[in-house]
Amino acid sequence: MTYVIHGATGAQGAPVVAALAAAGKPVTALTRNAGTVVDGARVLAVDYSSTADLTAAYRGTEGVFIHLPVAPEEDRLAYARTTVAAIREARPARVVFSTSGGIVSTDGDSRRDDPAESAVSVLAAGLADSGVSHAVIEPRFYLENLLLPHVITGVREEGVLRYPLPSGFRASWASHLDIADAATALFERTDVTGVVSVGQYPAISGEELAEAFTTRLGRTVTYEATDPDVFFAPLAAVLGEQAAAATADMYRALGTQPDRSITAERSAQKRLGVTPRTASQWLADIDL
Repeated sequence: MTYVIHGATGAQGAPVVAALAAAGKPVTALTRNAGTVVDGARVLAVDYSSTADLTAAYRGTEGVFIHLPVAPEEDRLAYARTTVAAIREARPARVVFSTSGGIVSTDGDSRRDDPAESAVSVLAAGLADSGVSHAVIEPRFYLENLLLPHVITGVREEGVLRYPLPSGFRASWASHLDIADAATALFERTDVTGVVSVGQYPAISGEELAEAFTTRLGRTVTYEATDPDVFFAPLAAVLGEQAAAATADMYRALGTQPDRSITAERSAQKRLGVTPRTASQWLADIDL
């Protein structure tokens, strides 16, 4: 039986495909383009808004890895609902869902930032009610965000790491590779259910990220908090004006919180025995 991976050519899905293929697992890569080629995987073109397409893709599978695409929220809500309907109908053996940064668990965490009507919360709640074995990966921030052209250019040319979080703000950063590690472990560890938070613990600040760049590059890099609107303006062409504005608003709200740390009890370190890469370990494998 195969493992079905959403967004198999994207930043989150591609490392999961690679990890499963390296382990000798059969992989089916879901894409929207039938002409796509994915190393180590069979490609299946589907319409994410079609319950019938997704049901056919999920039926008889060993596992499904899901994350919602970057799109207007109304589209994401539609995808979440069709995905839940397909899971209920097809009943795959195991589902792993990455929230892509949203906090959906309310257990001991008053900083839940995905309202009940959001796409992430609708999908998480639908999984919980489906009766299908599942787990939810709950990251915070992705280290790969620091490789965005307007971020890494500042690091290289000015020695300044700019990001839209306040100075001293501590967060549990993770790599997309860490998400893949957690996902592949969760496919094996069917005894682990519910939420697994993925990220560095204890959390680190922007200044500590800059220190990791300093060590990697051999020259001083400092951290500079930047305005969310300024930071996300260059991404509007990729994300869309609406999504870029919504993301900027989200970051502005996050900056008013005390931190963006995972908890030890929910961590992949405790629940899976999987320790995410440090910023320095991640940078060691990046061509800068």
